[in-house]
Amino acid sequence: MTDDQASRTYGDFLQLKTLLNLQDPMGGKHDAHLFVIIHQVKELWMKLIFVELEQAIAQIRDDRLAEFQKTMARVKRIQEQLIDAWSTMATLTPWDYLTFRPYLGTSSGFQSWGYRKLEFLLGQKNRAYLKPHAHDPEVTAELEDVLARPSLYDEALICLARRGYPVPPDLLDRDWREPYTAHPGVEAVWKTVYEDAPNRFEEYALGETLVDTEYYFQLWRFKHLKTVERVIGFKRGTGGSPGVPYLKSALDKYFYPELWTVRTALETGDET
Repeated sequence: MTDDQASRTYGDFLQLKTLLNLQDPMGGKHDAHLFVIIHQVKELWMKLIFVELEQAIAQIRDDRLAEFQKTMARVKRIQEQLIDAWSTMATLTPWDYLTFRPYLGTSSGFQSWGYRKLEFLLGQKNRAYLKPHAHDPEVTAELEDVLARPSLYDEALICLARRGYPVPPDLLDRDWREPYTAHPGVEAVWKTVYEDAPNRFEEYALGETLVDTEYYFQLWRFKHLKTVERVIGFKRGTGGSPGVPYLKSALDKYFYPELWTVRTALETGDET
């Protein structure tokens, strides 16, 4: 191939000149490149997960649960990439990090709106998380839009109700901006599904795929916690976040609580 200005090159297609010049060296500190690039890549992966989850929600709404499974298989693979990235970040020693930490100023991962959009879409709603973005009307509008939509779990419960399961009606038409609260009626629905899995396999697979998504999300949170603890100990995070204590508290938050509690309630399934 020759240099043809009329052709679209690989670099043009991926906008590489722009992309590869987005890394601020922060005073020329060597280890800052690792920190910046990993976080930028994570934001791109989170953007892709969000796009895939929007597709998955549309598939649930249309009762295309086989297609939903394919979409969520891709989400799982992306989550694995995010989890593995923390192992690379963990090569950053306390000394390495402290050489460029002052350049971070008040910036913090707590301010990632890509992460918050994911949490909202997965079902962890909290209006307080809009506050760090109050200075940016465009980002605030994006977050408010996702906050006001039914989450992935809301759509799953609506799907179960369409299929004749007795999901409590007050959960099917509520203020989607409010946090979801576990309900014994929902656990009872999942218990019916799980104890008759061979005859209710689509609903059973739906539940297990949601559990997969949360399982990998929690692994991501745990590796985040341990990486931060390894690099900065129990210092407060940049931007004033509590650091490790906040990350630990996140491990106790569930997107799909009844899908976890139902495991304790299960009795011997009917294999006929």
